[in-house]
Amino acid sequence: MNWDDESAYAEPPAGDRLVATAADGEDRAVEAALRPKDLGEFVGQERVREQLDLVLKAARARGATADHVLLSGAPGLGKTTLSMIIAAEMGAPIRITSGPAIQHAGDLAAILSSLTEGEVLFLDEIHRMSRPAEEMLYMAMEDFRVDVIVGKGPGATAIPLELPPFTLVGATTRAGLLPPPLRDRFGFTGHMEFYAPAELQRVVHRSARLLDVEIEDQGAAEIAGRSRGTPRIANRLLRRVRDYAQVKADGVITREIAAQALDVYEVDARGLDRLDRAVLTALLKLFGGGPVGLSTLAVAVGEERETVEEVAEPFLVREGLLARTPRGRIATPAAWEHLGLVNDAGTAGRAGTPPQQGLFGG
Repeated sequence: MNWDDESAYAEPPAGDRLVATAADGEDRAVEAALRPKDLGEFVGQERVREQLDLVLKAARARGATADHVLLSGAPGLGKTTLSMIIAAEMGAPIRITSGPAIQHAGDLAAILSSLTEGEVLFLDEIHRMSRPAEEMLYMAMEDFRVDVIVGKGPGATAIPLELPPFTLVGATTRAGLLPPPLRDRFGFTGHMEFYAPAELQRVVHRSARLLDVEIEDQGAAEIAGRSRGTPRIANRLLRRVRDYAQVKADGVITREIAAQALDVYEVDARGLDRLDRAVLTALLKLFGGGPVGLSTLAVAVGEERETVEEVAEPFLVREGLLARTPRGRIATPAAWEHLGLVNDAGTAGRAGTPPQQGLFGG
């Protein structure tokens, strides 16, 4: 392709757009098909499931709308799926939106005023909602009404708008950013934990059955062990291993086939992907294990600071491969061992040892 030719940047033909749209629609359809439809199908999160089941059964017995629900936890653990299950269990429709999409109080008022009685409103990333909309939500959750301001200045008038009873399901990956007045208005709060390998293996078997894929127990265990404790990742890896098995083998996912496929997609035995290994490799090889500043580490791997901090670091810290200190990021002995590297600097850069001094320190 000639990159000096303006046509190289032109919009693809309509036929190509239709193919892309069809492919995206197929992926979304597959993801929707893999979602559990009720609490009985939902794998894992035993404590949250048990508590939520009591809340919903009690509400149905009273013939009342379920209390507002707050679900917190890392991405991919099933918060959206649980919101859909709540609506299904209550026999109610569901409206889905997100915090970043609500930038003004008027945006929220328009959504709330169009809800029907008993409807479930799922608000993803609720901590990213604007402050004016957040303050309007307080009254809507507690009193089922909002005040719509008409006009400006001294002549402004507040018109109360009554709302039908509804259930708000809020989801957040950063519960600490929610102000206490908002957090306290939820009748039930559930924290989603990362999944154990055995639970993820059940998720993989269930998804394989729905996708009509033949998989052995060891194959499912291999995928589960590399899925970072997250069902969304497990389902994504399963689809990629399925592709590999169909093209390179007889379609049956064994342990060997799963391992070969995941090696092709650069997911190692502990679930580290390309970015994770790039961060650890830079930390170990370029900076002797640290400590090193986050911005410097991000530049070294060619990524944005936020990408390293929010995508790679949480998993590396949870796996005990990286530690955060006031002076910067340091690698743990497990990181050296995992990458098969020898720390030539002796104990420098290890947790509890004096930090390196130099250009990249601090």
